[in-house]
Amino acid sequence: MTVREVEHEITVQAPAAEVYRLIAEVKNWPRVFPPTIYVDQVERGEPGADGASEERIRIWATANGTAKNWTSRRTLDSKALRITFRQEKSAPPVAAMGGTWIIEPLAPAQSRVRLLHDYRAVDDDPESLKWIDEAVDRNSRSELAALKTNVELAHATEEVTFSFEDTVQINGSAKDVYDFINEGDKWEERLPHVASVRCEELAPGLQVLEMDTRTKDGHTHTTKSYRVCFSHRKIAYKQVTLPALMTLHTGYWTFTENEDGVAASSQHTVVLNTENITKYLGADAGIAEARQHVQSALSTNSRATLGLAKDHAERLQR
Repeated sequence: MTVREVEHEITVQAPAAEVYRLIAEVKNWPRVFPPTIYVDQVERGEPGADGASEERIRIWATANGTAKNWTSRRTLDSKALRITFRQEKSAPPVAAMGGTWIIEPLAPAQSRVRLLHDYRAVDDDPESLKWIDEAVDRNSRSELAALKTNVELAHATEEVTFSFEDTVQINGSAKDVYDFINEGDKWEERLPHVASVRCEELAPGLQVLEMDTRTKDGHTHTTKSYRVCFSHRKIAYKQVTLPALMTLHTGYWTFTENEDGVAASSQHTVVLNTENITKYLGADAGIAEARQHVQSALSTNSRATLGLAKDHAERLQR
């Protein structure tokens, strides 16, 4: 049985505690790590006497252009600045996978981040092991580079990173509203701003959705997203093909039942692409104008979609 052990490292100009926090808090991962689509914290234990805690997380991420998901157990040790992880059930061709994040202070504002992996392939297959080698190497380099960028530019990116949410109250069932959003393959006929759509279910609850969207000025742009669907309650997504004014776009749809039916919400988190602002919005445009433009465009489409979902669900209730 072949067990591969590899290590990647990078030096980051930031305090070790800040680097540890960014890795420890999994809600950051879709924003920080390019391969990560979504992370769900399934269980979280209380810290022990030594300050370490255990948690169980489910991760959806891309590897070599393919989306996969798995569940991992992690031990978080904030004192030692160390996080160990082990996949409970790996996705083929991976038979087993684990490792450790180690953050080492080099100076008050400088750290070394080491990412260790150990893994083996299903049936000890050499081709599968080669595939895993490539995926681990690519993702590790990508994750460490993104971590370095996000930590070092934390203050610089604060101004260009923002989130917002739109909510519509619907006199209908969460199931009907969820189904309307979940059935992305029908959006071309249901949503006027969608010119064409291609939706594929890669696995139960995991979709890839590619569509051409019409803008107010009559142009169309293509986006591609991976979507993680939790039946009747939530759809989380991450765009991997983005409009020109964004370097990151993640979000989720939620469906919360209440005494009046269901509150359906669309949440967005965006990082602006500052290099394209003047090209697309004019020489006098800045970050404020870009934020307004992007939020207006996304919010308009979200509210239009939620409005049509409302009509659909309430019609079914009659």
